[in-house]
This record gives sequence, C-alpha cells and structure tokens, in this order.
Amino acid sequence: MAASLPTIGKAQIKLLEKLCNASAVSGDEGAVRKIVINEVEPYADELKVDAMGNVLVKKKGLGAKRLRVMLDAHMDEVGFMLVSDEGEGLFGFQPVGGIDSRVCIGKFVQVGNNHTPGVIGVKPIHLTSADERKRNPSFDSLRIDLGPNGNANLGDWVTFATEFRQVGPSLFAKAIDDRIGVATLIQLVKHAPENIDLLAAFTVQEEIGLRGAKPAAYAFNPDLGIAIESTPAYDFPKHDGSESSYYNTKLGHGPAIYVYNSSAIDARILVEYLKETAINEGIPYQIRQPGGGGTDAGAIQRTRAGVPVISISVPGRYPHTPIGLCRVEDWKNTLKLIYVALKNMKPNLLREN
Repeated sequence: MAASLPTIGKAQIKLLEKLCNASAVSGDEGAVRKIVINEVEPYADELKVDAMGNVLVKKKGLGAKRLRVMLDAHMDEVGFMLVSDEGEGLFGFQPVGGIDSRVCIGKFVQVGNNHTPGVIGVKPIHLTSADERKRNPSFDSLRIDLGPNGNANLGDWVTFATEFRQVGPSLFAKAIDDRIGVATLIQLVKHAPENIDLLAAFTVQEEIGLRGAKPAAYAFNPDLGIAIESTPAYDFPKHDGSESSYYNTKLGHGPAIYVYNSSAIDARILVEYLKETAINEGIPYQIRQPGGGGTDAGAIQRTRAGVPVISISVPGRYPHTPIGLCRVEDWKNTLKLIYVALKNMKPNLLREN
C-alpha cells in the first residue's frame, strides 16, 4: 500500500502536547521513549532500544537499489540535576545542557520521578547590592525550594513545569526543542515512502554533546542522514523598528534548511535537493543563517567512513528556556518538505552533479 501524505491535525498536536509535557532531561529519556515506542511499534519492520537508550526503527521499502536514509530527532531536553541537599527542602543544582541562569529565577519546576513541585529561588532584589544587580546570577547562588515536606534525592533530574498550550496559530511549550522533531519523525515512520529504507533514530543525550546519534548512525550505516530539529528564531525588530540582519530563522517563513553550523557543513547536494523540492512543490522555506549551534547531523556525519548529512528545522523562539514558541504552519510545511523529498529520492541522488 502506497504511503499517504502525512498531515498535522488535532491528533498530531495532541501527541506533541504529550511529548512536550513529558520530563526527559539528557540521560533520563525514558518517559519520551515510552511514548515513541507506543506510537511507532505497530508500523516498524524492526525496532530496538540500544545500549544508550536510542530507539532505532527500520521501515523497509520496495524495489532494488534503495537509498538507506537515516532520519534523526533527539528525545532529550535541557534541565537540571540536584547536587546538594541543604535541608528544609532546599537543594543546590546545576544545569544539564545549555541554560542561561537569567531565565530560571522564580520558575516552577518538577523534580524526580514523582514530579515533586518546586520553585527556583534567588536572593531578593531588596537585599542585593547595585553591583550584584549588574551581574547574571550564578547557578551556585540559586536554590530549588521544595518546601520542608518536599522529598528528593541527590542526582534527581529536574525540568521546567511548563504546560503545553495552543493559542491561535502558535504553540507554546517547554522542550519544543526537539519534541517537535520527535513528533515529525513519528509521522514519517507511520507514512514511510516505499522507495527508500527509512531508518528512524529517536536519540538520547543530544543536548550534552550529540552523544546518542553516533552509535545510532554506526548501527544503521546509512547512505545519508537528515537531522530534524527546532532552531532559534531571533526575529525581533530593532529598537528603531527596522529589521534585524541577524535573526537565525524567522517564524512564518517555513522550514529552515541548514548550510553550515558548529557541528557540520551540510552536504551541498542535499541542500540543493531540498531547495529544489520546496520550489517545485510550492512549499515556503528559508535558509538558516550559517553560524553557531549544532545538531545530531554533526555526529552522524563523522560515523564510519563518513555520511552526507543535512539538518532541517522548525523555527522557534526562546529555546532552552521555560517556554518556547513556534507556528503550526511552519511545522506542517517542515513535515511536508521532508516527506516529499524522501518520496522523490532516486537511488542515484548522491551521484548526481
């Protein structure tokens, strides 16, 4: 039976809500892994969980000389870990992944497997000096307050306690990076084109160094790899109202195709192929401004004898904070672009030009 074009509707947004509300700091991805397995197992030709906790799914195509295409989305999110118990429900903590201390103060969190509620506290402004107020607070100066009856253990993971919400065309949630990639990849497994072997890697520990993707790619040994991500949209106007020249990506402008970032230089043939596909299908797209930030594509690229890779992202504001924001239409167009690109892939794609 031929694959059908996947869509984003109420069911897919509900799944994204479930994924975003789950707690899965790097190294503790079990809650998201359980959701992923439940969603994709009925559609998989093969499914395994490797030693690191990656979920590896194979969906075999039909015909000869099929490309082996690895699609990657990471399950983990940034968060914290408790590192000291100071009594009366107060705990010292440190970040797991890249988090700015400025966004943490006064935020609700949930701690450990029991999701114990707490708040991140800081010295009141009334008691700080002028010099202290000029500096960003260090994590050593912050505490997680669970109250005197709050139970927790050193080494417990901590996540922001933000709840998913849709407001008109926008989705608000923690961990849109990269649960929106996970939700997209689930859809692609369910609607896998038959002209390729689809190798889906739901990976762990991306936020602390792209750790899960390398063994996943080694196991799959793909012909090419695509990382499905969420990337920052810093698209505010300047104070004078003019448009900023540095924005990384913009909301409402469609999927962001990478050409270069801190982890990989994307395969030019794949960049041009995605651009051509978008133009032919009338799908809006944008080029992610080259620069910092990395994706699992960097780890996939360096596996075995090397793998041609590309990253494609849904743009989103405020990543690595208690709440991110993205547009439903950008998500829809990202899914459509990846699906059509996969469906139209020919065995000689990488030998062209």
